[in-house]
Amino acid sequence: MNTPCPICAADTISVGEKLSRFSGRRYLLRQCGACWFSFIENPWTDYAHIYDDAYYAGRGGDPSVDYRFELQHPERTIRKYEWSGILEIVSALIPIGAQTRWMDFGCGNGGLVRYVGNVAGCDAVGFDEGAIAADVRKAGIPLVDSSQLDALAGSFDVITAVEVIEHAPDPLSVLRQMRRLLKPGGLCFMTTGNAAPFRKRLRDWSYVVPDVHVSFFEPETLALALTRSGFRPDFRDAVPGFDQVIRFKVLKGIGVRHPNVVERALPWTVLSRVVDGVFGVSRHPVGWAV
Repeated sequence: MNTPCPICAADTISVGEKLSRFSGRRYLLRQCGACWFSFIENPWTDYAHIYDDAYYAGRGGDPSVDYRFELQHPERTIRKYEWSGILEIVSALIPIGAQTRWMDFGCGNGGLVRYVGNVAGCDAVGFDEGAIAADVRKAGIPLVDSSQLDALAGSFDVITAVEVIEHAPDPLSVLRQMRRLLKPGGLCFMTTGNAAPFRKRLRDWSYVVPDVHVSFFEPETLALALTRSGFRPDFRDAVPGFDQVIRFKVLKGIGVRHPNVVERALPWTVLSRVVDGVFGVSRHPVGWAV
């Protein structure tokens, strides 16, 4: 029996298996030849176990994360490059100020919420229900849970979802939830890996961490998903701020967790363009609520 594409409902094909080094589970990869969405056919959905305390300390399904350190020491983590880059990107797309209502959807440790609130003075709030949520609240970072989302419908100017959509087995449902939270004309800015350079070799892509990453988008695929969720997709070239987002991604990818003299001396403006040219980090569309 064929498994239909979660984005466009076309038939999909098997493109191999991926064995998790963390859980020992064997995951099945499928791909849609119509919209090029790729996904894990048999995702692990025990979310309380997946996103437990160990996960947020980098001892779970994704050992590259460092969320607890970032929460406690925001000035000593390379994540600050990502936060500053995202604020710069969003500020280039929509006016940002004290009246801006901003939700970081799937905010993890709430670092971006705290950053944009402190730096831009936004009315910022996060949404997350992982094991770290209690500590986020203790740190004084505004955080809501799913029981509060209905009351917040149509109230946000900006929603960010930073490395979130790849965690969702049903991405259209998540996108529609974000659309309900936005005002008409509001901005949805997401980051997620670009699957296009790896279309024919998904199993070799380091981003396929199958215990936690289950949905993989090419830019046109994400544009289709946004359209089907009540957004107008918008491709923007060379938006300021991506150099800092890419800086963070490169450093994280090579295992650097803290800023240092060597990485500060590197020509990140040039390096980010090279990386972006190869991996298409900035090529995904943003979405405007319609």
